[in-house]
Amino acid sequence: MKYLKFIVLTLIVALASAGASAQVVKKDGNDRKDKKGDSSIKVSGRQQAFFEQNEPSEADLQWSKTVYRVLDLTKGKNPALYYPDEPNEDGQSMFFIIMRLLANNKISAYEYLDGREMFTDEYKIKVNEMLDRFHVLYSEAKGSSEKNPLYVIDDSDIPGNEILSYYIIEKWSFDTRSNKMRSRVDALCPVLHRMDEYGGVLKFPMFWVKLNEIRPYIAQQYVFTDDDNNLMRYNLDDFFKLKMYTGDIYKVKNLQNKSLMQLYPDSVSLAHARDSIEERLHHFDKNLWAPTRQELQAQAEAKRRLEAEQRGETLDEDGVATEAKEEKSVKKSSTKRGSNKEETKKKTTKKKSSKPKEIKSSQSVGRSVRNRKR
Repeated sequence: MKYLKFIVLTLIVALASAGASAQVVKKDGNDRKDKKGDSSIKVSGRQQAFFEQNEPSEADLQWSKTVYRVLDLTKGKNPALYYPDEPNEDGQSMFFIIMRLLANNKISAYEYLDGREMFTDEYKIKVNEMLDRFHVLYSEAKGSSEKNPLYVIDDSDIPGNEILSYYIIEKWSFDTRSNKMRSRVDALCPVLHRMDEYGGVLKFPMFWVKLNEIRPYIAQQYVFTDDDNNLMRYNLDDFFKLKMYTGDIYKVKNLQNKSLMQLYPDSVSLAHARDSIEERLHHFDKNLWAPTRQELQAQAEAKRRLEAEQRGETLDEDGVATEAKEEKSVKKSSTKRGSNKEETKKKTTKKKSSKPKEIKSSQSVGRSVRNRKR
């Protein structure tokens, strides 16, 4: 009995200690801030599958286009990718997250091949060679091996302030199942801006990373998208998914592998080519369908209103130019009155001129007759 009592007491003590250690800890907003952008957070396969965007099957596609854009981190909402330039309580920038993931061997990076990118194992880069190429100081971490290389990089050695632009690859496709045009960001490349000895700026594209691989990590980094609102409502994954960025097209995939600058050296023709590509991408699916009667009527009405505005007229709800009506009525009335006066003048002058002629003629005829009788 004593032995059984001892066993029961030990079980009660063990259960009490386990319950004390398994207390539920509530996470507040400050805990979420501490986790923002932390690349050491483990991502399960289920989380990776949740954020992964599968490429559509080629059997369901009727049309596709690969577009290359450059994102200037000083324009529009693009600074959300640059700040904070050093990690702080608000998190860390896009480039810091990518570098931490590469140093911990959690994602793969691929060679920049200037339009002929191949995201296969053959073109994967070695992180230590990339760091040596761009003069980034590092050291091997504990537990590093040949198959699983790990590196330690100080925050001060990561050149985050020199990443002033990104290249991104957009894939546009028309899906026959949904009958809609869809676009998604497939990969991005940080571009290093460094001064040369003559004061010029040299741009060095570093590597490509697939957005699907970094999405579970960047989804935990919330960013400012508006200076007027200090609430961080969107994360970096939303930034790309909702297309909150602004970027100019510098290349579309073509057989000659030439950029738009090479195809259109003139600045005017280059701007026209960019605008025409944007117009076609955003209206490709609309141009496939014949417009309805209501759409044709709306287009005709819009055209009439535009022409009226160019003439300085305004159309009412019925599509009638009110100001033009008043002006025409005034003009008609004024011309009619003026014409009546002129006509009356002409008639009076005609009558006055014709009367003496008749009198003269009658007198002359009478005299001649009388003289003949005499």
